[in-house]
Order: sequence, then structure tokens, then C-alpha cells
Amino acid sequence: MKYFESIFNVFYLTSVFYMSIKTISAGKNSKLVKLFGLMGLTLGLGDSFHLIPRIYALLTTGLEANAAALGVGKFITSITMTIFYVMLMRIWEIRFNIKNDKGLRIFAGILVICRIVLTLLPENQWTLRKAPAIWGIYRNIPFTILGVLVVYLILKEANRQKDVIFKKIGIAVLISFACYIPVVLYSNTYSLVGILMIPKTLAYLWIVYIGYKEKKNLQ
Repeated sequence: MKYFESIFNVFYLTSVFYMSIKTISAGKNSKLVKLFGLMGLTLGLGDSFHLIPRIYALLTTGLEANAAALGVGKFITSITMTIFYVMLMRIWEIRFNIKNDKGLRIFAGILVICRIVLTLLPENQWTLRKAPAIWGIYRNIPFTILGVLVVYLILKEANRQKDVIFKKIGIAVLISFACYIPVVLYSNTYSLVGILMIPKTLAYLWIVYIGYKEKKNLQ
């Protein structure tokens, strides 16, 4: 299992970086395409801080012996994933020409600030192998609300304007949260729930792939 997970993580990171860089290169004349590539790059860089130490731990001295490095990686990933959704919301604004919705931006901004503040609090005890599960729930409340908001906004406009590309993106985000929430709630009690991180990761890979494949249609 440790070899499968390590190979999967290498495949995921390599794919995300390759597609994101290609998308950025193709976006010289398109703000939307370039931002999509930067969003994917942010995802890959953030996940690297967690997945590279995890690969190392799995293939060497184990997860317990590398708890501090893994915890710091998860902390960084928590921040970059928040930035990922801020960028996705901006992409939604550009794609559908949404302007002057200050109320929506303020609400999203409050969620982002709450998420980051909760993530920074020392009560998270990031460097422990078994960090307090309740704080995982606390910091993911504003993050989940932000995700639900983004899904709603994307699917609403995609359905209204018959935008197949962004409908797929909305579905991918929905799948990622459907897999992620049970992990947050139950992974400390039922270890097998952690396997849901695989389809969750594939959902994010799908989002990056959509941007890479459809970059010409996003111009």
C-alpha cells in the first residue's frame, strides 16, 4: 500500500505541475487561462509541502517519526487550498463577467479570514501525529461554506449560460468536498475513511485537467 500511495502522489504532483505550466504558457493573451494555470500551480505547490514529506515518510522511517514535517506540510496546504478557492472564485467572475458584487466578495473574504485565523491558532497542534480532531472540524467550517458557495455560484451560472466546461468544474469541486468532509469528521475514528482522499485528489486533478484541455475554449 505504501508503494501504491507513493506512486500515486508522484503521478498527481507531476501531472498537476506539467498541466499548470503548460496552461500558464498558453495564457499569455488570456487573463482567464493564465489565472487557471496559476491556480493549478498553487494547488501543486501547496500539496507538495504535505505529499513530498509523506512520500519520504512512507518509504523510510514511517509516518510517526516524521509527524512534525507532515504537520507543517498540512498547515501550509490548508493555507494554499484557501487561496486556490479565492482564485477559482475570481476565475468564475472573469468567465461570467460578474462585476460589482461587493456583498459577495465581503462574505467570501470573511470566510477566508476565518479559515486562515483558525488555521494559525496554536490549538491545532500541527506537529503532533494525532492533532486534536475538533480543531480540524473548526477550521474546515468556513472552508466548507466557501466551497459550497463556489459550487453554487459556478453551477448556477454554468447552467444558466449552458457552459459545459464550468459545469464540469462545479461537479469536480462538489465531488472533492463530498469526499473530504467524511475524512475531516471520521478519519480519526475510522482509518479506512482516509481512502476517500484518493477520489478527492482525483477531483482536483480533474479541475486542473479541464483547464489544460480546454485552454483554447477559455480564451
